[in-house]
Amino acid sequence: MSELGNKRRTSSRRQPANRRQRSRTVSQGEVKKVKVPKPQPVEPGATVVTNSYNNVLPYQVTPKTRKPKPQGLVMPTAVKPIPTTTRQMSAPPKNVKVKTVRVQRQPVPMGRRVSKKTRLKPMARAFLYAIRLLIVGVGIGAIVGTVLSVLDPANRVPSTTPTASNNSGQVQPKPATTNPTPALSTSQEIPTLKNAVQELAAANPNLTPAVFLVDLDNGGYVNLNADNSLPAASTIKVPILIAFFQDVDAGKIRLDEMLTIQKEMIVGGSGDFQYKPAGTQYPALEVATKMITVSDNTATNMLIARLGGIEAVNQRFQSWGLTSTVIRNPLPDLSGTNTTTPKELGNLLAMVSQGKLVTMRSRDQILDIMRRTQRDQLLPAGLDAGARAYHKTGDIGTLLADAGIIDTPTGKRYIAVVMVQRPNNDPRAEKFISSVSRAAYQEFTQTPPTPSNTTNTIPPTGYQSPVINAPVTTIPTNTYQPPGMNAPATTIPTNVYQPPAVNQQYYPPR
Repeated sequence: MSELGNKRRTSSRRQPANRRQRSRTVSQGEVKKVKVPKPQPVEPGATVVTNSYNNVLPYQVTPKTRKPKPQGLVMPTAVKPIPTTTRQMSAPPKNVKVKTVRVQRQPVPMGRRVSKKTRLKPMARAFLYAIRLLIVGVGIGAIVGTVLSVLDPANRVPSTTPTASNNSGQVQPKPATTNPTPALSTSQEIPTLKNAVQELAAANPNLTPAVFLVDLDNGGYVNLNADNSLPAASTIKVPILIAFFQDVDAGKIRLDEMLTIQKEMIVGGSGDFQYKPAGTQYPALEVATKMITVSDNTATNMLIARLGGIEAVNQRFQSWGLTSTVIRNPLPDLSGTNTTTPKELGNLLAMVSQGKLVTMRSRDQILDIMRRTQRDQLLPAGLDAGARAYHKTGDIGTLLADAGIIDTPTGKRYIAVVMVQRPNNDPRAEKFISSVSRAAYQEFTQTPPTPSNTTNTIPPTGYQSPVINAPVTTIPTNTYQPPGMNAPATTIPTNVYQPPAVNQQYYPPR
């Protein structure tokens, strides 16, 4: 019986190998007596096994018979322990040895323990679930809205010019100007001047003129075919010059920056840079000056490349509101693919004069360069000596043009742009431009007649006061002197009233 008891103790203490056991000290020999309501008969010599809850197990094992191991001694992990109940059992017979077998309670995994306090009612659980869904929905909506706002093309800022690179390969930032510059405001057309221009055009039927004249003081203007798109010739160099000084103002180009003549930039036509070898360097200000004063085509191509190329320059023109001013080919453009209109050139010059596109310092430099234009047979030929023209000419076989700002001796400033389509190199176009310039100059410099002075009625050859005009030395010395006048006539002061008797005009000597 002792061997079977030892085996049962061993089997009752078997636990899974992967689980830690908490030991409980039980004093040996401690026997707890419990009362059993319904005692079961026990055979003599059998061993009665009880659990730690003092309950007598209903199994009776004899030493000679092998019974299956009681399943209540080892409890599976997933099964809760048998609840403790207190029962009164009858005392076992005296000849039966009672031994206490300790059964350890299996711990419940931590993840499966649920406190009563944390248990929620179904309504509360549904409310919590709805709040979670709301938070997730708001988060997803914010993310989607941010993505859509980034991808929305309406919120993107269009660039006015692409990335420009200079001769050294440095990347230029994009300019900040994105809105078109407002055009020049005009008031009303000047009828007398327009009639004069129309008469000049009628006298030259072989020419097709386009004229735009604007008085910058009062907005009076003349528009004769000024909206027609025409070959720009070298007048396209005026907006290129303005774009150059815009980058100077923005700090993208320095006036003393050295620009290099590349082989592909060297072209014929006007200018002397075409005779310089590739690799020759010039300061940027000198290149811009040569482009205007002598209309150097190679210098023009150098500036276009420095500004980022033809496409970048065209986008700059569009940002100013110029729609017909376009560069399509490098200079010289003898076929006339580069275009503009007299009105756009006039608006551009007016905006520069008012300081809308460049700073006042750059404006002064632009006017100083344009004042030194060497060809002066067109607009300057119609001005007086006291006037000054800041202009740029354009000359190809089929077109002759001149565009500029005119300052008059009276202080008035006006815009004059004249473009003439002509038979190939017809010299009458030059005479037409100078005649229009003369008519405009006379119109803008005329002054109202001065009223005559009606207060002075005394003729300059009339009676003169004897005090002023009768010299003392005209008194003859051989005439009769009244008594008491022995003093010589030279002693009579000139500022004292002289009697009429001494006036030789009325009393000549006899």
